[in-house]
Amino acid sequence: MSWYKDGIQFECQGSGGCCVSHGEYGFVYVTGDDRKKMAKLRGISTAEFTRTYCSKVDGVFRLKDGADQACVFLEKKRCTMYEARPMQCRTWPFWPETMSAKSWAKDVKAFCPGVGKGRVWSKEEIDSTVAQQKQWEHDLTHGK
Repeated sequence: MSWYKDGIQFECQGSGGCCVSHGEYGFVYVTGDDRKKMAKLRGISTAEFTRTYCSKVDGVFRLKDGADQACVFLEKKRCTMYEARPMQCRTWPFWPETMSAKSWAKDVKAFCPGVGKGRVWSKEEIDSTVAQQKQWEHDLTHGK
């Protein structure tokens, strides 16, 4: 039985904490779809967006860092790309690697003020979000 069988109470508090490098979670990776949506919000071509805001490492695109190892689109603790934020950001904190009780306590609950606030996400919603993140990770590593 899952440790979160009764759901998890979570609501983003807008602290910006998840937008700043946290060791192994230090980069925002982006698929072609992510870049396309973000470029559209910026009113530029996907190619221009990619040249300006992304770097490619080991065949995978990621956003360049802004100030203080924070996301380049974080301004005054607010995401300026919120409506078009990448899937990696949309699925936080329900990532496959954070969904063990130990990882949740260490990697999410310890620094995210949204845990324990807002609505309760059902196990089904969480599992669906984790599945979306897994598909996105597959697409990312397979050049989609």
